[in-house]
Amino acid sequence: MSLTEVKIILVESAGALNIGSTARVMKNFGFSQLILVNPQCDYLGQGAKMMAVHAQDILESALVVETLPQALKGCKHAIATTGVHHDWNAPLETPRTALPWLLETVGQPAALIFGREDRGLTNQELNYAQRFVRIPTNPAYTSLNLATSVALCCYELSQFADLSPNDDLDSLSGISSRELAPLDVVESYYQQLQSLLLNIGFLHPHTANSRMEKIRQIYNRSQLQTQEIAMLRGMIRQIKWAVEKSSSNENL
Repeated sequence: MSLTEVKIILVESAGALNIGSTARVMKNFGFSQLILVNPQCDYLGQGAKMMAVHAQDILESALVVETLPQALKGCKHAIATTGVHHDWNAPLETPRTALPWLLETVGQPAALIFGREDRGLTNQELNYAQRFVRIPTNPAYTSLNLATSVALCCYELSQFADLSPNDDLDSLSGISSRELAPLDVVESYYQQLQSLLLNIGFLHPHTANSRMEKIRQIYNRSQLQTQEIAMLRGMIRQIKWAVEKSSSNENL
């Protein structure tokens, strides 16, 4: 897979200088797809262009979307960066361990997601990723500048992209390449599942989001394939039909 197929996604960035610097490091290492989710600054302003230097073409071609799911459309692999330890079972990996996995999706885009400068990604936004990266830093001062984080990750990815076709990316990333379902298809399944679980009383409106986070984590660890999603959606349709039939019989 070419690095040009990897989307660098910045969520609600507030610093035009950071966005300009991101464009510059992307060009340094061979990336070209910059996606901005609801940017909170003038990303085409003088400050951003000054920091981009000779990468203004990446700034000008950046795709701006309103939500993270829109940015992830068509992607099969997505890794989110976070500096926070979360109370879930998904491990926080180093860039060198996790990032090669993005290069396994031949012919399909992959995504590397970065959060806000001041507070990173929300739990809901992290739910859209399948793996999570934390850049090891000095415990006395863990905060990294956004553009610096992008640069470190782009550098690591560029080193793996230089491997020959005979090198084994599977052994480097720890997960074998499979026919994974696109993330937008998986998200559609999650919405369908949540609706069903609310309907049958397994989920309750006031706790549905937190319970669905745990369910998403279980599925994300399993790396759902396209045919598996089709089977699961078929199960949901059959369960919904059975529930509606039972309810109809009770009303007779």
